[in-house]
Amino acid sequence: MESQSPSQAPEESFFQALEVERTQALVSRDIEKIRLLHAPDYELISVPGRVMSLERYLTLIAQDVFYASWDHGPMRVHVSQGMAAVRYQAKITFPSGKVVQCWHTDIYALRAGAWQAVWSQGTQLAQDQP
Repeated sequence: MESQSPSQAPEESFFQALEVERTQALVSRDIEKIRLLHAPDYELISVPGRVMSLERYLTLIAQDVFYASWDHGPMRVHVSQGMAAVRYQAKITFPSGKVVQCWHTDIYALRAGAWQAVWSQGTQLAQDQP
């Protein structure tokens, strides 16, 4: 994604595209792009509740296929000066064939002119939700 100046306020569509780009990089195991799109102090809280640093996440992704696919539902975006939150329902398929349907929330921050993910959290959908 292109650099942004602090005075620019990207539209929701910018963050929707950024989230798709970020998750496609995770699925395709594009380590260089993953590093560009994630802050060095990034943390993921996985659906089972594990906290994972960027370095741990990258190690696991580099070792073997981590995600088989990642499908996005409609995204809601909240943008403020220097930060943005993206939330949507995701259908994540793992190489084992396991499918997890979850709410996925990402927090992006503007750092050195580039938007990077700083936090992500997945929460499994309740059984009575579509």
